[in-house]
Amino acid sequence: MPRQHRSGGKDTLLGISKRGDGYVRSLLVHGARAVVSRAEHQDDRLSLWINTIRENRGFNKAVVALINKMVRMGWAVLANKTVYRAVSVRTENEDQQEVTCRRWRRFCHP
Repeated sequence: MPRQHRSGGKDTLLGISKRGDGYVRSLLVHGARAVVSRAEHQDDRLSLWINTIRENRGFNKAVVALINKMVRMGWAVLANKTVYRAVSVRTENEDQQEVTCRRWRRFCHP
């Protein structure tokens, strides 16, 4: 679990610690580096979040932020004994296609 510090009702999320399995940590770093390097040309919600952090704070901090996010989601799934379900976010283009479909009264999406 990534480190946290709480004081006065304010949470501070810290970086990843060096505790735990070094091999798993290196796999997380390599995977996150690959995602951050490819996020520049994507327009999904996660990639937009990554690109914002990358622009404001730099590549390496964006990698650590993504690792933090992935580990927190994984920990929540394991702690709650649930299955991960990604939230579907509709793009403006998909909304426009649906309006067109309703206008012509036909089913466009399989």
